[in-house]
Amino acid sequence: MMISTRIPAMRLSVRVVVGVVFWVFLGAVAWAECREDTVWIRGDFGKARFAVEIADDPQERAIGLMHRSEMASSAGMLFVYPRPQSVAFWMRNTLIELDMLFVDPQGVVRHIHHRAQPLDETSIPGGDGLTHVLEINGGMSRMLGITVGDQLQHPSFDQTVASWPC
Repeated sequence: MMISTRIPAMRLSVRVVVGVVFWVFLGAVAWAECREDTVWIRGDFGKARFAVEIADDPQERAIGLMHRSEMASSAGMLFVYPRPQSVAFWMRNTLIELDMLFVDPQGVVRHIHHRAQPLDETSIPGGDGLTHVLEINGGMSRMLGITVGDQLQHPSFDQTVASWPC
């Protein structure tokens, strides 16, 4: 009889502990989703996470990913502009093939330039009214299924207008 009364109490304790761990995990995931060094992308393909470096001033944007011989597959660089504008890039001194995702102030991908060629100085226009450009390894967008209309989440977007706020 003593054994039978302890077992239900132990099961309840396990349920409570599992429940607490579950909610702590969900809280950690929600907090982790919006970090300066992380960009999330969501679309019909699901979700993808990239560890990013931020280029948010003229000097950082001018250097970008130049002179790098490799980049981890889950990495990228997020270029942040202070106001919506026309944006065009080139590949001067860039040694790795890149996909460029041109993004509006709400965090919506408006144009993707696939597989920009290393060292090519041809201008790559992204369009008007853009505030962000995410550069990732060339071919990654197609491999993951990222398309125009997908949404980015990052704290640099104005959270009052972001399509996927933090």
